[in-house]
Amino acid sequence: MRFTGNKRSGNVTDRRGMGGGAMAGGGIGAVVIALIVMLMGGDPGAVLQQAPVEQAPPGSAPGAPPSDSLGLFVDQTLASTQDVWKQVYPQATGQQYREPELVLFSGTTGTACGTGQSAMGPFYCPPDQSVYIDLSFYRDLKSQLGAPGDFAQAYVIAHEVGHHVQNLMGTSDEVHNAQQRLSKAEGNEMSVRLELQADCYAGVWGYHAPRVSEVVLDPGDVDEALNAASAIGDDRLQKQSQGRVVPESFTHGTSEQRARWFRRGFESGDMRQCDTFNTARL
Repeated sequence: MRFTGNKRSGNVTDRRGMGGGAMAGGGIGAVVIALIVMLMGGDPGAVLQQAPVEQAPPGSAPGAPPSDSLGLFVDQTLASTQDVWKQVYPQATGQQYREPELVLFSGTTGTACGTGQSAMGPFYCPPDQSVYIDLSFYRDLKSQLGAPGDFAQAYVIAHEVGHHVQNLMGTSDEVHNAQQRLSKAEGNEMSVRLELQADCYAGVWGYHAPRVSEVVLDPGDVDEALNAASAIGDDRLQKQSQGRVVPESFTHGTSEQRARWFRRGFESGDMRQCDTFNTARL
């Protein structure tokens, strides 16, 4: 994946190095990483373990837009999602798209959902319409979960922006309200449907990005995204972390489901194909 220009989103804030403590011992093991990624896109109120604090890269001023290469990549990826959804969202809903904010942080940071921590993995907070990510997650995505590549990293951002689209459409509130009336297993299934739809929306972005934004896809990019989607499937993570799979506890979908719904969005470019709530087969 390559950018042909230098367009930035204008909506990224770099809070790295602005505080937050580190747990003794430092580092995050593979088992904890598996649990972290299970929370990707989920409720940021559940905290597993705090990651070490990282200082802002040289030349970066905390609170300012990022100036390092990875921070810039995230900024340009967010700009690409904005280009895509400014076109796709109004066409599908008749409403104007409202851009999300994105916050880079290290260790901990304040959010409208409470204290955000690195151990949550990347997450979207509906009340402040912001995506939060500690970029050390990308290191773990590669080393602990075997999902390297720039398009895999972009998929992570696109998935979280997919949750923003759901928030704008009222889907997130509908799911939350329904879960209050359902059993735990039924509520988990609703979470799976929400997450798979966000994967599909990430695929919709991937379809349109080379057409409407400064993105060029290289051979193998789609495979990177599919690999990342598979790497964070509930079945694979549970097998890795606890040695067994408990389907009724799934909240994000299996590896096969996540990859398949991303591909569905990527091949169609049509968010109407992402209705995970009215399909018998997930």
